[in-house]
Amino acid sequence: MSPPAPHHAQPTSFRTPGRTLVGRAVLALLLGAAVGVIGTVAHRAQWAGLPTGLVLALMLTLSAAVLCRAWSGTLTLLTCGAGWLVAVQVLAATGPGGDVLVPAQDVGYVWTYGGLVLVAAAAFLPRSWFTDDGEERRP
Repeated sequence: MSPPAPHHAQPTSFRTPGRTLVGRAVLALLLGAAVGVIGTVAHRAQWAGLPTGLVLALMLTLSAAVLCRAWSGTLTLLTCGAGWLVAVQVLAATGPGGDVLVPAQDVGYVWTYGGLVLVAAAAFLPRSWFTDDGEERRP
């Protein structure tokens, strides 16, 4: 039987549950901000008179919200939503030359309020959709 390894030779894990959760929350905040910026820039795009930019921006918002909820729960969903909201509101303000990326028109209202509704909807999805207990569900 060999003697136990000295304490300094033991591998140390720098990941504690609290640090991991904070790291995930920061990444979710950055993801939400990136989605908010991309969606704000693209939400007014049209193709053949259809609001394709708005639809794609809202789909991107919903998928980011669901991803954050599935990844680490409600805290990351809330931080993703906060990043999204801050990015959209900052870009919706009037610029130095008087330009506005989110005008007070129907498409701007749908982008701003529709995105908030989709982030909130992701919070109310059933918890069972985000759990993996290893068993397949059979009808």
